[in-house]
Amino acid sequence: MRSFLYRLADYFALGGGLIIMVIVLVTTANVTAFTLNRIASLWGGQVPGLSGYEDFVRLAMSAAALMFFPLAQVKHGHVAVDIFMNKAPAWLQRFTDKCWSVLILLMALFLMYWMIIGLFEKRADHVVVGVLNWVEWPFYIPGILSLLLWAAIAFVQLLDDAPVEVNHV
Repeated sequence: MRSFLYRLADYFALGGGLIIMVIVLVTTANVTAFTLNRIASLWGGQVPGLSGYEDFVRLAMSAAALMFFPLAQVKHGHVAVDIFMNKAPAWLQRFTDKCWSVLILLMALFLMYWMIIGLFEKRADHVVVGVLNWVEWPFYIPGILSLLLWAAIAFVQLLDDAPVEVNHV
């Protein structure tokens, strides 16, 4: 089960990275359009920017942002002061790791709960973004799934006797 969740975390991070790459490409296109507009305006021409750019970036980032958290959990990427923890006894390191896993599990479930509430509210209110006229609630789904995966990984790590070295070969 652990290897399945860890592999899934890899795929989620890859998906988040692809979404961010699309955001970068769209941003580049929009900046290029504004630059061309500035140049074209010297001769009375006009090049429009991308309509709905801000809406797209907001929705895409909301989908991508949480997709990296499960992989950070797999890599034990949560905040720890390594200077102190490396010198601490092994039992204290394990105890601290378990405490972080419990806190992260609870936090991920808490955030997931409120995102589900938000999804249903947006869906019930038929909320759409201004320019693009896209419904907002589907963009909550990747975040909810990411939080569920994050919580599942924290739970699996909580049950481990010792931290498991992650090998993605």
